[in-house]
Amino acid sequence: MTAKSMIQKGKGILAMDESNGTCNKRFDVLGIPTTEASRQAYRELILTTPGLSDYVSGPILYDETIRQTSKAGVPFLKVIADAGMIPGIKVDTGAKDMAGHPNEKVTEGLDGLRDRIAEYYQMGARFAKWRAVITIGEGIPSRACIEANAHGLARYAALCQEGGLVPIVEPEVLIDGDHTLERCYQVTDETLDAVFSQLYTQGVAYNQMILKPSMVIPGKACAQQATVEQVAAATVRCLLKNVPATVAGIAFLSGGQTKEQSSAHLNAMNKLFGDQLPWPVTFSYARAIQQPALDYWSGKDENVKEAQKHLLERAKFNSLASKGEYSSDLEKQLTAV
Repeated sequence: MTAKSMIQKGKGILAMDESNGTCNKRFDVLGIPTTEASRQAYRELILTTPGLSDYVSGPILYDETIRQTSKAGVPFLKVIADAGMIPGIKVDTGAKDMAGHPNEKVTEGLDGLRDRIAEYYQMGARFAKWRAVITIGEGIPSRACIEANAHGLARYAALCQEGGLVPIVEPEVLIDGDHTLERCYQVTDETLDAVFSQLYTQGVAYNQMILKPSMVIPGKACAQQATVEQVAAATVRCLLKNVPATVAGIAFLSGGQTKEQSSAHLNAMNKLFGDQLPWPVTFSYARAIQQPALDYWSGKDENVKEAQKHLLERAKFNSLASKGEYSSDLEKQLTAV
């Protein structure tokens, strides 16, 4: 079963589905040309990293990427399959301003989704992703925002399962703001409750879906930051309260945490609470795996091999974290090299 293969022990999902605009912004910072050729070269660097499939079950692709080939003319879908990974695809069309609700977003993309799923399945994709965004601020999130996004996620998930794709359901509570750990818990609790209520209503099979939640963590501007153990405990408590035991697996987003925080928090959940978790708990990170490789590569062909080593290192660290075997000492060894 695809869902089980995606979250097998020691493996996570690599999020590399940044839109062209987001990818270009990251390139701009490093002085990399913001062209399709640059994006293609970067995605080839990621997908051809030797040994990546030891730690990653599959990548989430963007529409441009799923249609691209390597410089040698091999379709990326074949590169992924030959490496023993499962290809996935982002299918939402982005979080847009929500009418009548300032500073809140609702994710769009349900129109024509059945046809897009059929095309992606035919191409070779076997799972999909849809991200909803929940912002914590003064008087928000509103119930309207939570319900609209939960409904969208559930309808997307039902369409995916009808069309043969495993849905990754991603309700992200943003880390931006000065909210406390307790406030984040409250909003995440309400969001997950609404999401699973809608998934149930839409008849989504829990054992054929993967949840991609954010962690329960204080806002970046909060004066009272939490310890690794506090984040792990609050997150696990919230998941156990809201996520049915039959869900195939949980693959966290990193959501603006540092690469070290992302690994440490995931590790603590598995190390401290592993025997209480009814589902595998792993990673579906983007920047927390990619950024060191992107920084090193900086658009230069001669840097590809070394950049791939940086990518593999982070994938390996998060694989260890998904088994509760990561240690911050590994980061110190890295710095010492």
